[in-house]
Amino acid sequence: MYEGLDTVILYEELAYEDVLPAAWRPLPEPFDPAMVGSFADRNLRVLQAVAALDEHGQIEKPDENAPHAADILRLEMKMNLLLDMVGALLIASRPRPKPVAVRFNALGGVFQGNAPFPPLGNQGVFEVFLRDCVAEPLRLFGRIASVSPDGKVKVRFVPPGEHISDLLEKLAFRKHRRQVAGVRQPKK
Repeated sequence: MYEGLDTVILYEELAYEDVLPAAWRPLPEPFDPAMVGSFADRNLRVLQAVAALDEHGQIEKPDENAPHAADILRLEMKMNLLLDMVGALLIASRPRPKPVAVRFNALGGVFQGNAPFPPLGNQGVFEVFLRDCVAEPLRLFGRIASVSPDGKVKVRFVPPGEHISDLLEKLAFRKHRRQVAGVRQPKK
């Protein structure tokens, strides 16, 4: 049964799709191993932070057997508000790239580029800011695989490692699951 929702796929894998601040930064060849290691550590922290932010508390009526559930829910809502405010301050103090349509997974990414477009085979790093309240972008090394006439740039990533690949897969799955749940919600 079709539910009006298409699964977002890239390189035959589930992908994360959104409109986010993102940019392509060309890098000299070959990749500096120290930089690759540093970005891997930061990417791990970024993805762990986003996973923690994506965990939502209970929205339904609190259980009567849990006397502090309502208090915890109120605290969680206040923390979310505080994170939104910190995100607004971060954006104001540290300029970010313009938000563009992006789709990516551990294998590669597609984004709407700006002229002049990077040349085919260009090596660099794809930077994408996943949440306003997370200061660091996700940085994935890769090579330009194609550039369409309308400016869609397709990148093939250097394998980011098993742990980061797993976290990217979970990020895409959580987004997909929320989209499916939103489509299945009965209209009130």
